[in-house]
Amino acid sequence: MQPAIVDTHLHLIYRDRLNYPWLAGFAPLNRDFLYETYAGEARRCGVTDVLHMEVDVAEADIEAETRHVGELAAQPDSLLRGAISACRPEQAGFAAFLERQLADPRVKGFRRVLHVVPDDVSEGALFRENLARLSDAGRPFDLCVRADQIGKAIALVDRAPRVQFVLDHCGVPDVKGRAEHPWREDIAEIARRPNVAVKVSGVVAYADAATWTLDDIRPFVEHAIGSFGWDRVVWGSDWPVCTLGASLSTWLAAIQALTQRASADERDRLFARNARRLWRL
Repeated sequence: MQPAIVDTHLHLIYRDRLNYPWLAGFAPLNRDFLYETYAGEARRCGVTDVLHMEVDVAEADIEAETRHVGELAAQPDSLLRGAISACRPEQAGFAAFLERQLADPRVKGFRRVLHVVPDDVSEGALFRENLARLSDAGRPFDLCVRADQIGKAIALVDRAPRVQFVLDHCGVPDVKGRAEHPWREDIAEIARRPNVAVKVSGVVAYADAATWTLDDIRPFVEHAIGSFGWDRVVWGSDWPVCTLGASLSTWLAAIQALTQRASADERDRLFARNARRLWRL
């Protein structure tokens, strides 16, 4: 039997259905990226299950994005198994929003992109109070921060010890600039928190698209896995953002090459088992 591969980080862009304000300032991704396009390549690569990651849609479209993912997941033979929903913990209406989203079995987790807002947003009392509401929800919160904000992420984690967190993209290291420090120290520090897992996702997007090799991304991938251990690591494509550095096929081939010396059990935890546990797939 072919081993399972769970892609924990897929973005889909349907500009005729949803509003993505940030796309106007980011030309490389300012077009449609449809499920059919992704699935055609993903099936050839052996991907068996997929989680959709919110795409920072306009606030008014957050719940519409979840419904749209649900429609795609309901199609025959769909790879989609659920959605990680956008959210706004800094707002007073978060509790009611959370209640609605938790009633939807398609919602497997939540994320608020933190590198697009001032740091004091995540430092606010209401944000932290609302984030703690996830303690009993059984839904992870993805931490999407730049490498220089990992300290901010640690502060959030320390104030919500019963919430499961997932650090996206290995903490967004500057692979192209080979900036391993202080990223290495910060990754080791956040990994000391048992309620944090790391997502090895989209690292190729931060490398030099024209020249990167396995040895360019190896230090970052290996340090992340080494710091968190095989029980707290998952894989994600970050498609289509990963296409800034490599195709889905190339990125998946790269992570498989980097982990070829791992045992079959360790690879199964990275590519499938940990994801199924964290997001209850």
